[in-house]
Amino acid sequence: MGKQKKNIENKDEFIFQKKNYRFMFIGLAFIALGFILMIGGGSDDPNVFNPEIYNWKRIRLAPALILIGFAIEVYAILLNPNKK
Repeated sequence: MGKQKKNIENKDEFIFQKKNYRFMFIGLAFIALGFILMIGGGSDDPNVFNPEIYNWKRIRLAPALILIGFAIEVYAILLNPNKK
């Protein structure tokens, strides 16, 4: 009894394809935009209160954009572009 050789095909393919990377960059753009919207609102003088820190963009919009960006990233990872 001899050993049977298995035909192993070496495919030089990337795990992700162009469609996956496109969605990944869109997700990264959403995340970056969310963090950019959170920047600022502070005061140079620690004794002075600046109410801009409670702006609706920093409290509602920016975290929502970040969560949407993470959801897009998960979708990009799970996306199978070969499925038709």
